[in-house]
Amino acid sequence: MTADVEGLLPADLPHLEHAVRLAAAARERGDHPFGAVLVTPDGTVVEAMNSVETERDPTGHAETNLVRAAAATLPPEVVAASTLFTSTEPCAMCAGAIYWAGIPRMVYAFGEDELNRIVRADGDVPVLDLPSREVFARGGHPVEVVGPVPLPSAAAVHADFWTRGSGAPAEP
Repeated sequence: MTADVEGLLPADLPHLEHAVRLAAAARERGDHPFGAVLVTPDGTVVEAMNSVETERDPTGHAETNLVRAAAATLPPEVVAASTLFTSTEPCAMCAGAIYWAGIPRMVYAFGEDELNRIVRADGDVPVLDLPSREVFARGGHPVEVVGPVPLPSAAAVHADFWTRGSGAPAEP
């Protein structure tokens, strides 16, 4: 199933599954179900979860939190040689943060289009229909995008989350 995803490496799957586990942990603590992991060339891992609700920060998406944490702890040249793994395709804001951080490769599980379908069907929250590939295509340096990677757990973490009345805005 995942072998058919162009650009996906066998070593990518454990990191992607880690991001999905972080998304589940974010949901369990009352935040939106999104998680992200940055892996450096030497194997150092930086991780982050969504904190929109717990920090009362509408920009506290997993990927923006990850970019902030990576920039605070790693030299720019290391960040610029790393891969970002995320449970769900980043929204336009997060794609911009990934781009400005110089991260050259991103792997995601659940697609922005799939998330938007769920949110529109189950919730009464706004969506932003702008795939990350379109954001990156407007930039001056390439960002390799791998995904969606079909992981059932990545879809499951969103099940029944975006129901009407939740009041939680979607992340793309």
